[in-house]
Amino acid sequence: MYFYGFDVYYLLLVLPAMLFALWANAHVNSTFKRYSQMRNARGMTGADAARAVLAANGVTGVRIERVSGNLTDHYDPRDNVIRLSDGVYDAATPAAVGVAAHEAGHAVQYATDYAPIKIRAAIVNVTNIGSKLSIPLIVIGLLLMSIRSLAAYSDFFYYVALFGVLCFGLCVVFQLVTLPTEYNASSRAKQAIERCNLLTLDEQAGVKKVLSAAALTYVAALTVAIANFLRLLMIVGRRRD
Repeated sequence: MYFYGFDVYYLLLVLPAMLFALWANAHVNSTFKRYSQMRNARGMTGADAARAVLAANGVTGVRIERVSGNLTDHYDPRDNVIRLSDGVYDAATPAAVGVAAHEAGHAVQYATDYAPIKIRAAIVNVTNIGSKLSIPLIVIGLLLMSIRSLAAYSDFFYYVALFGVLCFGLCVVFQLVTLPTEYNASSRAKQAIERCNLLTLDEQAGVKKVLSAAALTYVAALTVAIANFLRLLMIVGRRRD
């Protein structure tokens, strides 16, 4: 729906979600920076923390490597490797320990067959295909619906556009599955840090703030995905009316 040239659905749904996502991203960066400026009392680096979390959970055979970039840390299940960024790998800070322990938490999830992460891995390729097809299908469907000479086929073209919206809906499903996966990895990280006494109590409080800020970025991603899905659904539904 457009009002004086503005996409009202975008203004009401997507824009607030995007602003929330921008804030969440800025918040995680500022929180990580804050707790990256203090050295932890035990001199525990990110790589050390990842090894400790894996050992505490009886997980072996996982490599730990350095990767370039800022907050590019991730666990790659295909190669069974935890990749830690320059600001985490050999940094002895509460922030580095928290991020590295979180990624080790993902490795533990795979080792213990944690259901949500298995589901996420199973649908990632389908989600990528769906996200690439969604907008072209919606555009083609809406465009052909607007051609009068093809009015007899308008219902078919509507379903083409609607199928495009459903393809985009796979992104929402992916984010829904991702959310508990990330929270669970953070929970495992905090439990291991406390159980193994990797940090002091004050430093553990800093880790909790870093991981909570990071979790908000996944909440924001889900919010953006839902907002865009609803917008596309309303656009297609209104065009049919």
